[in-house]
Amino acid sequence: MVVRLRLARFGKKHAPVYNIVVQHARTARNAKPIEVIGTYDPIPKPAPDGVGKPIKDIQLDTERAKYWLGVGAQPSDPVWRMLAMFGLIEPRWPVQQIKALVGAQAVKAKMPKKQENVDAPIATEAAKVEAARQ
Repeated sequence: MVVRLRLARFGKKHAPVYNIVVQHARTARNAKPIEVIGTYDPIPKPAPDGVGKPIKDIQLDTERAKYWLGVGAQPSDPVWRMLAMFGLIEPRWPVQQIKALVGAQAVKAKMPKKQENVDAPIATEAAKVEAARQ
């Protein structure tokens, strides 16, 4: 049978917690897994130092994940993205890598957007139409 690395949902209503598990491909989502290799909490927690973006908690046993990938386990799409973030496999889709900044560099003030003259294209077209009539 095909073995897959996938997420199994646990937790309360509106507060999910996922286990990263190794299961046979045809078993139910929350069936007893072969092995639990990590956890994923998708609800963002505040940054530890109070500055910066909230953090989603991912814990993964990388040695066991490497083992299961080595013996042919197929990761699901969400698990594929997590394994790519850990550098265990190549990402399927390009993911923007962002370096973490510290201190004053981490917080930037928003710059106002430039206001473009919306009436300019209409005025030039009106001038062309007038020139064509003459």
